[in-house]
Amino acid sequence: MTGVRARGEDVRRFILNHVEKHPADIAKLAGEHFKITRQAVNKHLQRLTSEKALSESGETRNRSYKLCPLSEWMKRFQMDGLEEDVIWRDEILPVIGEMPDNVKSIWQYGFTEMFNNAIDHSAGTEISVRIKKSAVTTEMMILDNGVGIFKKIQKAMNLMDERHAILELSKGKLTTDPANHTGEGIFFSSRMFDEFDILSGDVFFSHEFGEKEDWILERDTMQGTAVWMKLHNHTSRTTRKIFAEYSSGDDEYIFNKTIVPVKLAKYGDDNLISRSQAKRLLARVELFKVVILNFNEVPTIGQAFADEIFRVFPNEHPNVELIAVHTNSEVKRMIERAKSGGTIPPPNPSTV
Repeated sequence: MTGVRARGEDVRRFILNHVEKHPADIAKLAGEHFKITRQAVNKHLQRLTSEKALSESGETRNRSYKLCPLSEWMKRFQMDGLEEDVIWRDEILPVIGEMPDNVKSIWQYGFTEMFNNAIDHSAGTEISVRIKKSAVTTEMMILDNGVGIFKKIQKAMNLMDERHAILELSKGKLTTDPANHTGEGIFFSSRMFDEFDILSGDVFFSHEFGEKEDWILERDTMQGTAVWMKLHNHTSRTTRKIFAEYSSGDDEYIFNKTIVPVKLAKYGDDNLISRSQAKRLLARVELFKVVILNFNEVPTIGQAFADEIFRVFPNEHPNVELIAVHTNSEVKRMIERAKSGGTIPPPNPSTV
């Protein structure tokens, strides 16, 4: 009997973990995974529905399911005199409720960093926090009515536009107040959560754990900044693992490695060919010991672009290790040519 009960819990856990991506065919998916009948799966669906873990809609043949929020909470705060650790302890922690310690630590890090960022940098007057918790995940949005994070970065660093601010933000160690902030909060928060989004101005920044970066750059203008975070309630991820992932030395808490998405140096259909584009890509990377340049979705690069990155920059910064990843054959050849000082002939266009 104990084995039957344990198997039933496995089926229900599988349903809860997959229903968001399979609302209409979750019964079929679970049946195939556990090799049980649709009728057996339906009993588990009915139980989860009666327990209000799931809600259902539609007729029998077109029925779909979705997670029910176990709790929803929202509160607006006046910024004057706020302290993020006090708000975390007195307001947020009771709403989040019981969670494994590693999950609670991620939420504490993400909330306090993002809430403090709004207090210190937004120049706004109000912050709203919204929390929605289901049987599987917890979501949080922190919304302020300030000047907007990307616009502020653009102005403070004299960048071309808000899109350029995203490129700098993706590298890490970016702050408009270096005397009081390290610039690590947003970078590490975006890596800790299953999903992490920032909406501000005309720009939408999105990072999904374990997936390729997703950058959506056109949207309706929004005042202020909204940060949205989502995390599985029982993830095995830890803050320590994330910190260690971006450390290249013995001390796992030293932030000296970064990953730069090269495609963000592009504008529209422009190819990456100029030294100016390369210099924008390389801005501030000398702050790191190891820089991983992700060439995903970059089909080609020019000779001057490659030369500036892989010959000129290493000569000027010999202590910084540049590592190119996800390069196609054409990009790889151009990089090798730059490293050799131009001795490798470029590919014949007629044979490419």
